[in-house]
Amino acid sequence: MTQRLFGTDGLRGRVNVWPLTADMALRLGLAAGTLFRDGQRRHTVIIGKDTRLSGYMFETALTAGLCAAGMDVFQVGPLPTPAIAFLTRNMRADFGVVISASHNPYHDNGIKFFDRDGVKLPDDVEDRMAELVLDKEHEWEYPPSDKVGRAYRIVDAPGRYIVYLKNSFPLNMTLEGMRVVIDCANGANYKVAPLALEELGAEVFRLGTQPDGLNINHQCGALHPEAMQARVREVRADIGLALDGDADRLIVADEKGRILDGDQIMALCADDMMRHGTLHGNVLVSTVMSNMALEVFMEERGGRLERTRVGDRYVGETMRRLDATLGGEQSGHLIFRNYSTTGDGLLAALQVLRIMRERGQPLSKLADQLQLFPQRLISVPVQRKPPLEECSEIQDAVRAAEVELAEPDKRGRVLLRYSGTENVCRVMVESSREDVVQRLAKELSDVVRRALG
Repeated sequence: MTQRLFGTDGLRGRVNVWPLTADMALRLGLAAGTLFRDGQRRHTVIIGKDTRLSGYMFETALTAGLCAAGMDVFQVGPLPTPAIAFLTRNMRADFGVVISASHNPYHDNGIKFFDRDGVKLPDDVEDRMAELVLDKEHEWEYPPSDKVGRAYRIVDAPGRYIVYLKNSFPLNMTLEGMRVVIDCANGANYKVAPLALEELGAEVFRLGTQPDGLNINHQCGALHPEAMQARVREVRADIGLALDGDADRLIVADEKGRILDGDQIMALCADDMMRHGTLHGNVLVSTVMSNMALEVFMEERGGRLERTRVGDRYVGETMRRLDATLGGEQSGHLIFRNYSTTGDGLLAALQVLRIMRERGQPLSKLADQLQLFPQRLISVPVQRKPPLEECSEIQDAVRAAEVELAEPDKRGRVLLRYSGTENVCRVMVESSREDVVQRLAKELSDVVRRALG
């Protein structure tokens, strides 16, 4: 937070601790309203949130700032992040705002923005907004009193989103006869996700659908899929689905309860799209964190994996630049660009269910195509974050590891990166050999700890 007000996915932090305070939210509303205001016409903005207790506070503060800047505000209540991206486009709003800290616990919250096309704002626009917010001497150009904005509550927004989701699923296909476990993480999709699946004919077993403002992501959802796994085995479901707090990511369990991460889901979907000729250029976009096996998987099928920096925003930017139709992250963000501008966990789930229905095969068989390389990720606490390339001790250790991983029987790679939201350095090692992964990950983590801890 010392370098940029916004991180890799908007502004995020502990509630009532700077910068996640009510007065900051009000100033963000003023800044966004000022930047997106042009001419004399009425301007509109969509605001959605997840189920955190603090969402009420930030929704009210943002609305006050936006209305003061002359924006008409449409509040849609708890809805997934991708729903706000869709509604912003569909309602021709000037921009959209999501109040959520995604997979973080309830005591955190965040604020992120979409432009009129439902695309997350680029760094330079966020930085201009931050300049206005942080400048205590800035004098806001308030509109005249008859141009102050109004606030409205849109009550049919969930229904609009369900129709949009169902339009991504073949009209001649249903989910009748399928048993589906879904864990909504007590988050933003606790109402819509089960209802959409039931409307398509599935027998749905619900978990994480009783939010109380404090239990979002608590021992449930995409980060804690154990309950979903157990429920799949218990009810002999065909598939288990786990969303995170703002429902933009998906983790899946097959009928045996085996967990499939974002890389495995992307492999399944990329293969299907190549079969249908809908994977433009046979390019799959993912981040530097995706398993090396995914890269090999694409090469073996005549495609390629294009890597980006971590963050689904950067995946989306690269997809637009390459006109790619599928991208995502190992963590479960999947972007199907023919339908959406951002990661959507439920939309991704519907694509997996479609493939299962079309192929008439259990998910365990379909997902066997990708055999992941052993991989280990260690988060090392650090006291400072100098550029890693300037740390000679760390660079020497990385080069030595890369020399070893270049050997044919140890094929693999190393990745070191700072977290955008925490004071940690992520150390990732993968190789065709488990023993090599464990040893090198520990050695590199020890080096980072000595140099930066």
